[in-house]
Amino acid sequence: MDIQVVEDVSLNLEAIPQHIAVIMDGNGRWAKKRNQPRVFGHKQGVLALKRTLIACKDLGIKYLSVYAFSTENWSRPEKEVGFLMTLFKSMLKKEVNDLDSNGVKIKFCGDLQGLDKGLRDQIDKAEEKTKNNSVLQLNVMLNYGARNEILRACQSVVHDVQSGQIADISKIDDDLFSSYLDTAGCPEPELLIRTSNESRISNYLLWQLSYSELFFIDCLWPDFDKKQLISVLKDYQKRNRRFGGLHA
Repeated sequence: MDIQVVEDVSLNLEAIPQHIAVIMDGNGRWAKKRNQPRVFGHKQGVLALKRTLIACKDLGIKYLSVYAFSTENWSRPEKEVGFLMTLFKSMLKKEVNDLDSNGVKIKFCGDLQGLDKGLRDQIDKAEEKTKNNSVLQLNVMLNYGARNEILRACQSVVHDVQSGQIADISKIDDDLFSSYLDTAGCPEPELLIRTSNESRISNYLLWQLSYSELFFIDCLWPDFDKKQLISVLKDYQKRNRRFGGLHA
Protein backbone atom coordinates (compact mmCIF):
# COMPACT_ATOMS: atom_id res chain seq x y z
CA MET A 1 0.00 0.00 0.00
CA ASP A 2 1.32 3.45 -0.92
CA ILE A 3 1.77 5.46 2.28
CA GLN A 4 3.00 9.02 2.68
CA VAL A 5 4.00 10.37 6.09
CA VAL A 6 3.05 14.02 6.40
CA GLU A 7 3.92 15.73 9.68
CA ASP A 8 3.96 12.39 11.52
CA VAL A 9 0.51 11.48 10.18
CA SER A 10 0.17 8.57 7.76
CA LEU A 11 -2.09 9.09 4.78
CA ASN A 12 -3.00 6.57 2.13
CA LEU A 13 -2.23 8.31 -1.16
CA GLU A 14 -4.69 6.05 -2.94
CA ALA A 15 -7.50 7.52 -0.83
CA ILE A 16 -6.65 11.21 -1.21
CA PRO A 17 -9.76 12.96 -2.60
CA GLN A 18 -9.60 14.73 -5.93
CA HIS A 19 -11.97 17.51 -4.93
CA ILE A 20 -12.56 19.23 -1.59
CA ALA A 21 -15.25 21.85 -1.02
CA VAL A 22 -14.91 24.31 1.86
CA ILE A 23 -17.27 26.71 3.59
CA MET A 24 -14.85 29.23 5.09
CA ASP A 25 -16.84 30.20 8.16
CA GLY A 26 -15.89 32.09 11.31
CA ASN A 27 -13.85 35.11 10.20
CA GLY A 28 -16.06 37.55 12.11
CA ARG A 29 -16.12 35.46 15.28
CA TRP A 30 -12.35 35.03 15.12
CA ALA A 31 -11.93 38.81 14.99
CA LYS A 32 -14.48 39.43 17.75
CA LYS A 33 -12.63 37.08 20.11
CA ARG A 34 -9.60 39.36 19.64
CA ASN A 35 -11.57 42.61 19.99
CA GLN A 36 -10.91 43.41 16.36
CA PRO A 37 -13.32 44.52 13.59
CA ARG A 38 -14.78 41.82 11.33
CA VAL A 39 -12.67 43.01 8.41
CA PHE A 40 -9.55 41.97 10.33
CA GLY A 41 -10.91 38.43 10.39
CA HIS A 42 -11.49 38.51 6.64
CA LYS A 43 -7.86 39.50 6.06
CA GLN A 44 -6.72 36.58 8.18
CA GLY A 45 -9.12 34.36 6.26
CA VAL A 46 -7.19 35.14 3.06
CA LEU A 47 -4.01 33.84 4.74
CA ALA A 48 -5.85 30.65 5.75
CA LEU A 49 -6.91 30.15 2.12
CA LYS A 50 -3.32 30.54 0.96
CA ARG A 51 -2.18 27.95 3.53
CA THR A 52 -4.94 25.59 2.40
CA LEU A 53 -3.99 25.96 -1.26
CA ILE A 54 -0.38 25.07 -0.47
CA ALA A 55 -1.50 22.09 1.64
CA CYS A 56 -3.79 20.82 -1.13
CA LYS A 57 -0.99 21.12 -3.66
CA ASP A 58 1.41 19.25 -1.33
CA LEU A 59 -1.11 16.44 -0.82
CA GLY A 60 -2.00 16.03 -4.48
CA ILE A 61 -5.57 17.33 -4.26
CA LYS A 62 -6.59 18.52 -7.72
CA TYR A 63 -9.67 20.69 -7.05
CA LEU A 64 -10.49 23.05 -4.19
CA SER A 65 -13.85 24.88 -4.14
CA VAL A 66 -14.28 27.67 -1.60
CA TYR A 67 -17.43 29.60 -0.66
CA ALA A 68 -16.19 33.20 -0.74
CA PHE A 69 -19.42 35.25 -0.97
CA SER A 70 -22.98 34.01 -1.22
CA THR A 71 -25.99 35.54 -2.91
CA GLU A 72 -27.35 36.08 0.62
CA ASN A 73 -24.24 37.91 1.87
CA TRP A 74 -25.40 41.14 0.22
CA SER A 75 -27.64 41.58 3.27
CA ARG A 76 -24.58 42.17 5.47
CA PRO A 77 -23.63 45.75 6.47
CA GLU A 78 -22.77 47.86 3.45
CA LYS A 79 -19.34 48.73 4.84
CA GLU A 80 -18.40 45.06 5.24
CA VAL A 81 -19.67 44.14 1.77
CA GLY A 82 -17.71 47.01 0.26
CA PHE A 83 -14.57 45.90 2.08
CA LEU A 84 -14.98 42.33 0.84
CA MET A 85 -15.40 43.40 -2.77
CA THR A 86 -12.29 45.58 -2.52
CA LEU A 87 -10.43 42.71 -0.86
CA PHE A 88 -11.35 40.27 -3.65
CA LYS A 89 -10.15 42.75 -6.24
CA SER A 90 -6.86 43.58 -4.52
CA MET A 91 -6.07 39.95 -3.68
CA LEU A 92 -6.68 38.88 -7.28
CA LYS A 93 -4.34 41.55 -8.58
CA LYS A 94 -1.71 40.76 -5.93
CA GLU A 95 -1.82 36.95 -6.00
CA VAL A 96 -2.50 35.98 -9.61
CA ASN A 97 1.16 35.80 -10.62
CA ASP A 98 1.97 33.57 -7.64
CA LEU A 99 -1.00 31.32 -8.42
CA ASP A 100 0.10 31.08 -12.03
CA SER A 101 3.72 30.24 -11.18
CA ASN A 102 2.48 27.44 -8.90
CA GLY A 103 0.34 25.89 -11.60
CA VAL A 104 -3.00 26.91 -10.08
CA LYS A 105 -5.95 27.42 -12.42
CA ILE A 106 -8.49 29.82 -10.94
CA LYS A 107 -12.16 29.72 -11.89
CA PHE A 108 -14.95 31.89 -10.52
CA CYS A 109 -18.41 30.43 -10.07
CA GLY A 110 -21.64 32.27 -9.41
CA ASP A 111 -23.76 35.04 -10.85
CA LEU A 112 -20.79 37.15 -11.89
CA GLN A 113 -22.96 39.66 -13.76
CA GLY A 114 -24.04 40.90 -10.33
CA LEU A 115 -20.50 42.15 -9.60
CA ASP A 116 -19.04 45.53 -10.49
CA LYS A 117 -17.12 45.88 -13.74
CA GLY A 118 -13.76 46.46 -12.09
CA LEU A 119 -13.96 43.16 -10.23
CA ARG A 120 -15.25 41.32 -13.30
CA ASP A 121 -12.29 42.64 -15.29
CA GLN A 122 -9.87 41.31 -12.66
CA ILE A 123 -11.66 37.96 -12.72
CA ASP A 124 -11.41 37.75 -16.51
CA LYS A 125 -7.68 38.54 -16.42
CA ALA A 126 -6.99 35.97 -13.68
CA GLU A 127 -8.95 33.23 -15.45
CA GLU A 128 -7.28 33.95 -18.77
CA LYS A 129 -3.78 34.04 -17.27
CA THR A 130 -4.16 30.72 -15.44
CA LYS A 131 -6.44 28.82 -17.84
CA ASN A 132 -3.78 26.35 -18.99
CA ASN A 133 -2.54 25.41 -15.51
CA SER A 134 -3.22 21.89 -14.27
CA VAL A 135 -1.56 21.35 -10.88
CA LEU A 136 -4.67 22.42 -8.96
CA GLN A 137 -7.94 24.15 -9.84
CA LEU A 138 -9.26 26.71 -7.37
CA ASN A 139 -13.00 27.33 -7.74
CA VAL A 140 -13.97 30.57 -6.02
CA MET A 141 -17.71 30.79 -5.38
CA LEU A 142 -18.48 34.51 -5.60
CA ASN A 143 -22.02 35.89 -5.56
CA TYR A 144 -22.89 32.21 -5.52
CA GLY A 145 -25.97 30.35 -4.37
CA ALA A 146 -26.75 26.75 -5.31
CA ARG A 147 -30.43 27.44 -5.99
CA ASN A 148 -29.44 30.32 -8.25
CA GLU A 149 -26.90 28.07 -9.99
CA ILE A 150 -29.50 25.37 -10.63
CA LEU A 151 -32.04 27.91 -11.89
CA ARG A 152 -29.48 29.40 -14.27
CA ALA A 153 -28.62 25.92 -15.51
CA CYS A 154 -32.32 25.14 -16.08
CA GLN A 155 -32.75 28.35 -18.04
CA SER A 156 -29.78 27.44 -20.22
CA VAL A 157 -31.16 23.95 -20.84
CA VAL A 158 -34.55 25.38 -21.80
CA HIS A 159 -32.87 27.84 -24.15
CA ASP A 160 -30.92 25.05 -25.85
CA VAL A 161 -34.06 22.92 -26.20
CA GLN A 162 -35.96 25.81 -27.77
CA SER A 163 -33.08 26.65 -30.13
CA GLY A 164 -32.75 23.03 -31.22
CA GLN A 165 -29.29 22.45 -29.73
CA ILE A 166 -30.93 19.73 -27.61
CA ALA A 167 -33.16 17.84 -30.02
CA ASP A 168 -34.29 15.05 -27.68
CA ILE A 169 -35.21 15.94 -24.11
CA SER A 170 -34.92 12.28 -23.14
CA LYS A 171 -31.15 12.80 -23.49
CA ILE A 172 -31.15 15.23 -20.56
CA ASP A 173 -29.56 13.19 -17.79
CA ASP A 174 -27.34 13.84 -14.76
CA ASP A 175 -24.19 14.19 -16.86
CA LEU A 176 -25.73 16.58 -19.35
CA PHE A 177 -27.30 18.74 -16.65
CA SER A 178 -24.00 18.83 -14.71
CA SER A 179 -22.36 20.29 -17.82
CA TYR A 180 -24.58 23.37 -17.42
CA LEU A 181 -23.51 24.01 -13.81
CA ASP A 182 -20.79 26.45 -12.79
CA THR A 183 -18.53 23.52 -11.87
CA ALA A 184 -18.77 21.85 -15.28
CA GLY A 185 -15.72 19.74 -15.94
CA CYS A 186 -14.92 19.18 -12.27
CA PRO A 187 -15.50 15.91 -10.44
CA GLU A 188 -18.04 16.15 -7.63
CA PRO A 189 -16.46 16.89 -4.24
CA GLU A 190 -15.69 13.79 -2.21
CA LEU A 191 -15.91 15.84 0.95
CA LEU A 192 -17.13 19.13 2.35
CA ILE A 193 -15.43 20.92 5.23
CA ARG A 194 -17.25 23.65 7.13
CA THR A 195 -15.33 25.47 9.82
CA SER A 196 -16.71 27.16 13.00
CA ASN A 197 -18.86 24.15 13.97
CA GLU A 198 -21.98 25.27 12.10
CA SER A 199 -23.84 22.15 10.91
CA ARG A 200 -25.48 23.24 7.66
CA ILE A 201 -24.50 23.67 4.03
CA SER A 202 -26.07 27.11 3.50
CA ASN A 203 -27.18 26.88 -0.15
CA TYR A 204 -23.78 25.60 -1.27
CA LEU A 205 -23.27 23.10 -4.12
CA LEU A 206 -26.63 21.41 -3.53
CA TRP A 207 -26.39 19.30 -6.69
CA GLN A 208 -22.69 18.48 -6.39
CA LEU A 209 -22.71 17.50 -2.70
CA SER A 210 -25.32 14.77 -3.10
CA TYR A 211 -22.94 12.02 -1.99
CA SER A 212 -20.13 14.03 -0.41
CA GLU A 213 -18.84 13.26 3.07
CA LEU A 214 -19.61 16.20 5.39
CA PHE A 215 -17.22 17.45 8.08
CA PHE A 216 -18.26 20.19 10.49
CA ILE A 217 -15.25 21.16 12.58
CA ASP A 218 -14.75 23.43 15.57
CA CYS A 219 -11.92 25.65 14.41
CA LEU A 220 -12.66 29.09 12.97
CA TRP A 221 -11.53 29.60 9.39
CA PRO A 222 -8.54 31.91 10.13
CA ASP A 223 -7.10 29.10 12.30
CA PHE A 224 -7.45 26.44 9.59
CA ASP A 225 -4.15 24.97 8.43
CA LYS A 226 -2.49 21.85 7.03
CA LYS A 227 -2.77 20.06 10.37
CA GLN A 228 -6.54 20.59 10.41
CA LEU A 229 -6.82 19.43 6.80
CA ILE A 230 -4.84 16.26 7.47
CA SER A 231 -7.01 15.51 10.50
CA VAL A 232 -10.13 15.69 8.31
CA LEU A 233 -8.50 13.54 5.63
CA LYS A 234 -7.65 10.88 8.18
CA ASP A 235 -11.29 10.72 9.27
CA TYR A 236 -12.41 10.72 5.64
CA GLN A 237 -10.23 7.72 4.89
CA LYS A 238 -11.97 5.77 7.67
CA ARG A 239 -15.40 6.22 6.09
CA ASN A 240 -17.04 3.72 3.76
CA ARG A 241 -18.64 5.59 0.86
CA ARG A 242 -21.52 3.40 -0.34
CA PHE A 243 -23.42 5.76 -2.69
CA GLY A 244 -26.72 4.20 -1.67
CA GLY A 245 -25.46 0.64 -1.85
CA LEU A 246 -24.87 -1.95 0.87
CA HIS A 247 -21.99 -1.87 3.30
CA ALA A 248 -18.96 -3.59 1.80
